[in-house]
Amino acid sequence: MPKMKTKSAAKKRFSFTATGRVKAGPAGKRHGMIKRTAKFVRNSAGTMILNDSDAKIVKKYMPYDR
Repeated sequence: MPKMKTKSAAKKRFSFTATGRVKAGPAGKRHGMIKRTAKFVRNSAGTMILNDSDAKIVKKYMPYDR
C-alpha cells in the first residue's frame, strides 16, 4: 500500500500539541489593523487551538502528524 501524502499547505499552517490538539494562528491579522478593534488585535495574538470540527479536517490533511 502506498504512503499517504501530507498536504503541504497544512504542514506550513498548523502544528499539533502533545495531546493531539491542533494549533493555528488566528485569521485576519495580515493587514488593516487600523480598522480592527483593539480587543480583536489583543485577542488574536499568538496561537489558538482549533475546535474539534475544524481539527478533524486538518488531521485528515496530515495523516502522520498525530
